[in-house]
Parts: sequence; structure tokens; C-alpha cells
Amino acid sequence: MFKRNLAKFNHAMGFQRSSCWQKVRPDSDLSTKERAPNSSHPVTNETVSEDANYSSWMVDHPSALTSFDKMMKDAKGKKIVVFLDYDGTLSPIVNHPDRAFMSDEMRAAVKEVAKYFPTAIISGRSRDKVKGFVQLNNIYYAGSHGMDIMAPPRPVRSSDGNYLTVSLDRKGNDVVFQPAQKFLPAIQKISKELQEAIMKISGARVENNRFCVSVHFRQVREEDYGTLEEKVKSILKHYPDFRLDWGKKVMEIRPSIEWDKGNALEYLLDTLGLGNCTDVLPVYIGDDRTDEDAFKVIQKRGQGYPIVVTSIPKDTKASYSLYDPLEVLTFLSRLARWRKSSSSSRSLSQVWDCE
Repeated sequence: MFKRNLAKFNHAMGFQRSSCWQKVRPDSDLSTKERAPNSSHPVTNETVSEDANYSSWMVDHPSALTSFDKMMKDAKGKKIVVFLDYDGTLSPIVNHPDRAFMSDEMRAAVKEVAKYFPTAIISGRSRDKVKGFVQLNNIYYAGSHGMDIMAPPRPVRSSDGNYLTVSLDRKGNDVVFQPAQKFLPAIQKISKELQEAIMKISGARVENNRFCVSVHFRQVREEDYGTLEEKVKSILKHYPDFRLDWGKKVMEIRPSIEWDKGNALEYLLDTLGLGNCTDVLPVYIGDDRTDEDAFKVIQKRGQGYPIVVTSIPKDTKASYSLYDPLEVLTFLSRLARWRKSSSSSRSLSQVWDCE
């Protein structure tokens, strides 16, 4: 069952096996084979076919780097707001979740972007954990797939009036929004039960992300997949208010509420005073299935730049693509330089409100 679910998920996401060149990064996922456009590895019919497939896919999802000038031409005079995923976007996917460090160069690029644009990171990690990785104070953080948001202290506007559970942080500055707060006791119990249930499965790790729980199996032997899935589901069946989702070599247990990264994007725009602006261009960069919810929101808005990070073709609502975190670094650096050199550049304080 586990293998069948994993195969279905991989097919849906466009993941493919490849025998060609394997890109090696420190502590990276060595089980994932990636295409290298300029690799010196001998060219085979298979690599040519994969390159052709990728090139064909990019017709509908062109590179955000080669399209950069056109994108910025269309963005001139509008308010850009930047949203970023963390794992696989700002940092490489790694074997151990606690070692997903971003580079100093990436941190500097994000910091520079945040000087010119409102910037937020929306991650599946706990908010405190992703903030510990990023180590920047001039951006906003949304953890647990948007269920734990640190946002500016502004009036919250919602068409359905459901923005609740809001409080100030310890310093009385930013607003903390936690729509799944009532589930915290159950999440703690689930996390503890999972820890005890999988402790004998080599390579399996449970990560408590506060408002969701992740079970990582990147280092689990394939023959143990079925056992791991059974143990997770046997616990989850006692918690009907929770659901099981799948990510990249991870199972995620989340409260069954209508809230995702797309809702988090809308919430942040609202709290920034930009939710009803007609001249706002959200830029969202992410690599995983959960980022598709944010891509859909931008698509529905009719303007903005959803950008998927992937080295292989996949089904996505994104309009543009970047190959890997290195290309994300290049894009963010160019974005900051563009705004810095733009004659129409405005200070950050000038982009909070609709004109």
C-alpha cells in the first residue's frame, strides 16, 4: 500500500527515475537523481529524451531568469510582495531535517530583497524553527503550512469574518495568528505516540512542527515503508479531526481545517493592507505540493508570479520555473538589484497601503 501511494504521488508530482548524472550537494538527498543541463556525463538517448521533455515543459513554465526582464517590465509601477518556501527553495533538500541550512549568500539575498519588498517565508516547519534557520528580523514568518503566522500589527479584514485567534507577540509588536490553536493538545499527544511507535524503524524521524507533525522517511529502508505507513495510520485513526498528507519523503499529520499556504498568503496581504489592492503582484517561490495552494490563489487573483522550483517536469499551477535553490538565489539577487536601480523605486514604508 505504501509503495502504491508513493508511486501515485510521484506520478502526480511529475517525479521520475533517471539513471543519468546525479547532482551532489553537501548532505543532500543522494537518492534523488537530477538532470544537469551542462553536465560532462556522456549523453545517452535517455538523457536526450529527458532534456527534450524538460524543454517542452518549459514552454508553459519558462525560466523566471530568462523571463526576468519581461516580468519586471510588467511589474513597473506596481507593488511586489515576496513569499518564499524554505526547504527545497532557500535550502537544499537534505537527509536530516535538522540540517537544512541555508547558505550565507542566500540569507544575504533574502535580507536585501526584504529591504525593498514586504517579504514572508511560508513553511511547513514550525515558525520558530524556520526563523532559527533564516535568522533575519526584517521578514515575516508563517510556520506549520501557514497555521502559525507572525504578521504586522494591522487590522485584519476578511470577507467571511473568520480571522480569529490573534494575539501580540511577547514584545507587543507583531501579531500572532494561529487558526489551529485548539488542536495543540492533540498534536502533542500524536507526536508522542508516533515517537514511541516508530522508534524501532531505522531512519524514521518524527518532527513536531507545533501545529502539524512530520514523519520523515528519507533514510528509511524501502522494505520498511509498509510497516511505517501502517504504524502512522494506526495512530491517526484515533484522531478523526486530523488528516494525512504526503510531501517529499515525508508524511504530514495536520488538523482537518480549511487553511493552507494559499490562505496564509491572503492573510498576510490583508494584514499588510494590500488585500484589496489592484496593483499588487505577489511573487511566490516554492518547490513542493503544498505550495500549489499558494499558486492557485495567485492564479485566481489574475496577477502575480507563481514560480515553481523543480529540476524535472511536473504538474503545477505555477507560471514560471527555477531549476534549484541556486537559481532562486540568482533570481532574488536580480530582484533586489532591479528595485535598487529602478528610478521608480519607493521605500518599503510606501508600499504598505493601497493608493
